[in-house]
Amino acid sequence: MTDKTEYQLEQPIKAHGEDVQVLFIRRPTVQEIRAIKVLPYTLNDSMMPVFDMEAMCKYLAVCCAIPPGSVNQLGLADLNKLSWAVTSFFMPSSSEPSTS
Repeated sequence: MTDKTEYQLEQPIKAHGEDVQVLFIRRPTVQEIRAIKVLPYTLNDSMMPVFDMEAMCKYLAVCCAIPPGSVNQLGLADLNKLSWAVTSFFMPSSSEPSTS
């Protein structure tokens, strides 16, 4: 993913006193991850991610640069898609070089 990815909301929200129809999501920094103190997901027995929605909403506020109250306004489809986008930041990419 690039530095910021544009995401068109299915349902507009209010953020910073304005109507918002597009969010820009970016990768969290290590400092931000340490401040939140938990990953936005756990892995189930099948090694599939299961969202920790409390943590995920904190990540969405940080990564989309919107207030926590604006995260609460997201439509369910938008919340789901943005949650997968955040989770993808933590997944290995076949394009990244191996560290072993």
